[in-house]
Amino acid sequence: MRREDHLRLVRVGPGTPAGELFRRYWQPAALSSEVPERDGAPVRVRLLGEDLIAFRDTQGRVGLVDAYCPHRRAPLFFGRNEECGLRCVYHGWKFDAAGNCVDLPSEPAESPMKNGIRIKSYPTAERGGVVWAYLGPKALMPSEPDYEWTRVPETHRHVSKSYQACNYLQGLEGGLDTAHVSFLHNNKIGDRRNLYSRDGAPKIDVEETDYGYYYVSTRKVEAERQWVRVYQYAMPFQQMRPSMVNNGLSSNRAVPRADGHLWVPIDDEQTNVYNWCYGADQTCALDPDDAENLEVMYGRGKNDYIPGTFKLKANLANDYFIDRAEQKHTSFTGIKGINTQDVALQEGMGAITDRTAEHLGTSDRAIAVMRRLLLEAVRAVERGESPRGSDAASYRGIRPHDGLVPAGTDWRQAFADELKAKW
Repeated sequence: MRREDHLRLVRVGPGTPAGELFRRYWQPAALSSEVPERDGAPVRVRLLGEDLIAFRDTQGRVGLVDAYCPHRRAPLFFGRNEECGLRCVYHGWKFDAAGNCVDLPSEPAESPMKNGIRIKSYPTAERGGVVWAYLGPKALMPSEPDYEWTRVPETHRHVSKSYQACNYLQGLEGGLDTAHVSFLHNNKIGDRRNLYSRDGAPKIDVEETDYGYYYVSTRKVEAERQWVRVYQYAMPFQQMRPSMVNNGLSSNRAVPRADGHLWVPIDDEQTNVYNWCYGADQTCALDPDDAENLEVMYGRGKNDYIPGTFKLKANLANDYFIDRAEQKHTSFTGIKGINTQDVALQEGMGAITDRTAEHLGTSDRAIAVMRRLLLEAVRAVERGESPRGSDAASYRGIRPHDGLVPAGTDWRQAFADELKAKW
């Protein structure tokens, strides 16, 4: 990868090429559960290199505003959330969720100053248990997010959040790389029930779409059958993957699911990952205990986090609790937790890895196409055009799917109905 292209994709702050691209999409700013209470405590948010504050006002609306009061730059994290506004505790200036100054008690009552004071604010929307924010030009704001997983009832959906100490692109590339699963996530070496272990060199096909692409991973599992997995890449940084077939990673899969992640840049060197899953149809509600067991399998169970944070106890400082004896005899990595295994490799590359030193192979086709689409979208925004996948109409009807099909079968016919959203 050319160095100039690499830098265009990894820098995400205001005014950077990728930063301006990402500001043209709605993206997660917080879980709804982080701001559960009307007039409750404000929450710090850092998104695309900007320090912000989220708060739920008296009417239930979520405001997302500059982290600092425009008077003397006092931190609004300590502010009073009261009567449809956030009041700075330094001099009492108060702002509503739209950024309007609604009270200026430290100035004379007749002062016209209030009419000219605003705080930076961004539009928000709540969908699927997530507070979404749009940080781009308001005149170009697209329709609100409408992924299938945001439309299912709460009984059928589970969403979590975790932190990674590296650039978003490293996480996204890992999510779009299916070949690594046969190795990195091989937790029972020699277990032939795990379909990933039967073919470590899947055939990868990529089909570009108006929302990004879908890619197909085909593995030989038996002489007469193949395992076909259709993943979705929704720009700019969301992966959707199928979990319809029990592949041996989980011994007690409760319901057929779709799963996915969004790797949302905190800044150039930090990422918040929003992890979601949902039942494939109306009969597939998710039991809370099953959802927690799934999180434990991934290394994101309630006890896996440092209390009060979204950071994992297993991290680079303690080598992710790697067990070399287990690595020698049982697990390919010796690291517990499927997601923790990913994080170990992605953070271990450094905060921003050097892509100019890579040597990509055929199994990296999905990664190469993703990078090209992002660079094309950057150029589209620079030309004043709308980027691919920003309109909800382009992706609202998609979902991932997988299945075992007879060798030689056209998977498009076999999966035609299953790839259409059911919710």
